[in-house]
Amino acid sequence: MKYLFSLMLLAACMLTANKLFGQAEKPAYKRIADKFESFYNEAKYDSIFAMFSPEMAKALPADQASEFLSGLRSQTGKITKRQFVKYEMTYASYKTNFDQAVFAVNISVDKNEQINGLFVKPFVESTLPIMQRNTTKMKLPFNGQWTIVWGGDTKELNYHVESQAQKNAFDILITDAKGSTHKNEGVFNDDYYAFGQEIIAPCDGEVIMAVDGVKDNKPGEMNPVYLTGNSVIIKTTNNEYLLFAHFKNHSVAVKEGQKIKQGTLLGHCGNSGNSSEPHLHFHIQNVENMNIATGVKCYFEKLMVNGKEQTDYSPIKNDRVENIH
Repeated sequence: MKYLFSLMLLAACMLTANKLFGQAEKPAYKRIADKFESFYNEAKYDSIFAMFSPEMAKALPADQASEFLSGLRSQTGKITKRQFVKYEMTYASYKTNFDQAVFAVNISVDKNEQINGLFVKPFVESTLPIMQRNTTKMKLPFNGQWTIVWGGDTKELNYHVESQAQKNAFDILITDAKGSTHKNEGVFNDDYYAFGQEIIAPCDGEVIMAVDGVKDNKPGEMNPVYLTGNSVIIKTTNNEYLLFAHFKNHSVAVKEGQKIKQGTLLGHCGNSGNSSEPHLHFHIQNVENMNIATGVKCYFEKLMVNGKEQTDYSPIKNDRVENIH
């Protein structure tokens, strides 16, 4: 049985992408999870196998899938209750009550609504801190006027809402009077107004991660291997973790363990990591590890928004923002 659990975990990890989703159960996942539960309780393991993607079926043939599922059922019984908990990478994780045990059943679904990842592990209640918003007073992490290209609480305003850790993230860049982010044809990073601009600490804190040495992308290209590229994480005294991503190569100006003050230079805006043009990605999370963290909504103490002064404000898409000096 232990061997089978390990086999399923291996197959699942091999077949799914390194991507984060949100915390509201998606309809496609619910449909597949409902079918999985029904077929499992009816011991229709071939029907579950028929739900596998071609890659999953190749990695985990029908006989091995049947052996695992029948072994699980013989030792734990039928599923009596299933509750969606969260997303982990591409997996929807369900607290699943069986007749004789409680497990986390994790299912990943591709765009064709086929299972491309499946594993079961003991269910452990989360002990991570719950944090709705920042309590540390912050200013914007840059000088001058920048534009929020993604920010807000809905998918229309902010595609990051589909990510557990990044759901309250901002993507921020500089635009001109015509709304363009670059001069000339935008072929080179130096064409972009944000490229090379100073990124500063929005508050006091301690640098707990500083990554440099990732090459800047050519505009229009991305580096999904190093998602955040050159990046910095700051921990505040209130245990908020501030993540800054996509710094210019060799520009990160702080080191791990360094105590910093509000306004300290962190580095220069770049185009490294999973970025198609120079911009700043900034968000707050409740723990350091981005793979298990939950995003925290960020409010800035005092700033100008579209020419008007705002206090305790969280910017949204298309806001033009700058600090009040």
